Amino acid sequence: MNKLCRQVSIESPGPTIRDCVFSFEVPVPDVPSKGARIRVVCAGACYRLRRSPSISSISSVSSTSSEISQDLSCGSAPILPPQSPVHHGLRDGALFPGYEVAGIVESLGTEVEGNEEFGVGDRVVLYPYEGVPHGYAEFIIVPELQYLVKLPDSVSLSVAAMLPTGALLAMNTVFKAHEYVENILQKRGDNGLCKILIVGTGGLALWAMRIAGHHYQTMKEKVSITVASLKDEGFLLAKEYKKVNVVQWNEDLYEKQLIERTKDACQGAVDIVIDFGTTSRSLHRSLQCLSKGGVVFISSEVAEKLLPKFSRKAEELQQCIRPVDMGSIDQLRQLVELVGNKEIEPPPHSVFPADEASEVMRKLCQSEIKGRAILEFPSPPSSRF
Repeated sequence: MNKLCRQVSIESPGPTIRDCVFSFEVPVPDVPSKGARIRVVCAGACYRLRRSPSISSISSVSSTSSEISQDLSCGSAPILPPQSPVHHGLRDGALFPGYEVAGIVESLGTEVEGNEEFGVGDRVVLYPYEGVPHGYAEFIIVPELQYLVKLPDSVSLSVAAMLPTGALLAMNTVFKAHEYVENILQKRGDNGLCKILIVGTGGLALWAMRIAGHHYQTMKEKVSITVASLKDEGFLLAKEYKKVNVVQWNEDLYEKQLIERTKDACQGAVDIVIDFGTTSRSLHRSLQCLSKGGVVFISSEVAEKLLPKFSRKAEELQQCIRPVDMGSIDQLRQLVELVGNKEIEPPPHSVFPADEASEVMRKLCQSEIKGRAILEFPSPPSSRF
């Protein structure tokens, strides 16, 4: 008889925030000979861009729809169109596509037992390699140990669960911007100043704000960082972090007023925008705040939707839009070290039982959760495994 464990799959929420969280019971996976089996303890609340529930589940129950539940329990996936993250609450980058898992090594494969780097009981974070599982299950496998990063005692599993997608994307974006910063400062000489605007106050922007503050700490006289906050709570969160200026993008104001407010706060147009606002309106506003020859960085996940609309406009303004992918596993190792050494302070986060994933998603889409949301799986009873 196959042993079972729980799996939570979060699909991209649509305008009505319905049918985006599914709960399954799936077989506990066998340990790969060159890899490991991980007991998941914490997972960041990220979603998949397309809906493709596992059809291998023994029993499947949708957390929000009895009809979908019946379809899944019969072993056939529902035929639904791809969903886009268009809900109003997603505009601040509090919720984004990805895969974030931290846990404990439960078993090692026969060909890697006795290796010098990892052992049973080690606390690890998983790099989201291509082919990573579709959902968050209590037990997952990694085909090779190279996808794991060991955690120091100073990094909790809940903090570690924020690193593999959100923090890593933010770090890679800051690093991609660095070459532009260097070129700008080289052209402007010793008294030159490079102005960076970070848009959003969800998990992505809060990480970018902290990573940029650390990255440019020795250049703070030459690099100015401003955060454009998309909501009142985010304004307070950003203001608590003393290394940046803050301007509030109140959606009740006219675009012209918001652009003028931003330029006043930044003392003119900015050179670089890191935009995690994820919407057409946000990107359009970012371009209006950008100087001639400036660059906007956006996530590659939204680039497919936004670039066709704005590429020509950016070219006319002699600006450019650069999509950024998630960072590398070496950057993840660096990030773990920086957080573990207290050189970078993680943004606020709240931990919720994995059973409450559906309610957590609702609150995220309504921007009701401060900082990041982390799902926690309790230790399975020994009788189950």
